[in-house]
Amino acid sequence: MAVNDKPMTKTQLIAELSDSTGIAKKEVINFLDSLAQIAYKEAQKKGRFTLPGFGILKLVKRDARMARNPATGESVKVPAKTVVKFTLAKVAKDSIVPPKK
Repeated sequence: MAVNDKPMTKTQLIAELSDSTGIAKKEVINFLDSLAQIAYKEAQKKGRFTLPGFGILKLVKRDARMARNPATGESVKVPAKTVVKFTLAKVAKDSIVPPKK
């Protein structure tokens, strides 16, 4: 990525999807919003949501642990918690950065 290149914005993504599929922009917006809501609900309910070709959104339980405050050097106990992780699908990874042969 060049220095002046910026990532695609949501508006640009919607326009690109609308142009490439022939679907109205409002319908593309509704589709993306619905997809996001379904992903959030499924991940919350079942602990994971698979988006074929992209990856898996999943809940991961982290155990309690001891950490160190870098400013003071003091040990701090970090409580157990549940976090959301996204694991990239192998096909997506290989499409973006082809494996070395």
